[in-house]
Amino acid sequence: MENIDWKNLGFGYRDTDYNVRCSYKNGEWGELEVSTSNTINIHMSATALHYGQEAFEGLKAFRGKDGKIRVFRMDENAKRMQNSCDGILMAKLPVEKFEEAVRIAIKKNERFVPPYDSGASLYIRPLLIGSGPQIGVSPAEEYLFIVFVMPVGPYFKEGFKPTNLVIMRQFDRAAPQGTGKYKVGGNYAASMYEGKKAKANGFSAVLYLDSREKKYIDECGPANFFGIKNNTYITPESESILPSITNKSLIVLAEEMGLKVERRKVPYEELAEFDEIGACGTAAVISPVKGIYDNDKDKWFKYGNQEEAGEWSTKLYSKLRAIQYGDEPDTHNWIKIIE
Repeated sequence: MENIDWKNLGFGYRDTDYNVRCSYKNGEWGELEVSTSNTINIHMSATALHYGQEAFEGLKAFRGKDGKIRVFRMDENAKRMQNSCDGILMAKLPVEKFEEAVRIAIKKNERFVPPYDSGASLYIRPLLIGSGPQIGVSPAEEYLFIVFVMPVGPYFKEGFKPTNLVIMRQFDRAAPQGTGKYKVGGNYAASMYEGKKAKANGFSAVLYLDSREKKYIDECGPANFFGIKNNTYITPESESILPSITNKSLIVLAEEMGLKVERRKVPYEELAEFDEIGACGTAAVISPVKGIYDNDKDKWFKYGNQEEAGEWSTKLYSKLRAIQYGDEPDTHNWIKIIE
């Protein structure tokens, strides 16, 4: 095996040994197949290429101190992918088949699961695409599901350190009542231009306001937003937000730790009132925020001591990571051990 520097992986693509595939044809899903190829042969008129019929997921597996490999809440990823399929009319993969494909992909690539003390994990990318040809705007009749994996380090190179976000009102991530709540590629394509612009100016991501009125907080680039004030964990309610499995988990932990939880519209003006702000998602768990710059109003909102994550962000991050790595009991049945 090549010599992998586990502590300095970064968050990027890396070839591993195997991926798992499954095809949908003639109205039914076939058997799972293991492949060593990192390419796919696809019809030039596939709906994924022309009409954006594709959805994906992201989840992680972790090697514990006991050497066991744990995968976090994969049933939720399977259900979310089914929801994306409903949104863009793709064939839904059964939850059991999704989970089995993930298990096989992890097991076959076990040597790429980073060691416990490295701070790295195995990133798992399930992908579903319309592979059947169409030239009219209509759903494909054939689909291809793939699960591939790779070892990764922190999503943001800073790791669990506070970064700055930027508000730019001239950009929208998704339309109201559009595809924002589905994990489909078009939402990410729509965020690339302003995301690159933000990074070029020293910000980690764009903080989007709602697309209709620009009055409320929506999403932090590729992650969900949360703020903490008055012993309350507050996260936006919006039809345009992807329902984050990490956010869902943090809400449960926040309540257990004694915080109140509010999922509601969060007005822009409330940014001045939070003690802590974070962006949460699979890739980073929590990315603490030290400041938000409103590019249109030339105005800053600053949080905490700027150098370290806030008290509650740290507690929530540490608790969730401890469950994922098996350092603390999994009282919610979130973890599946890969035997």
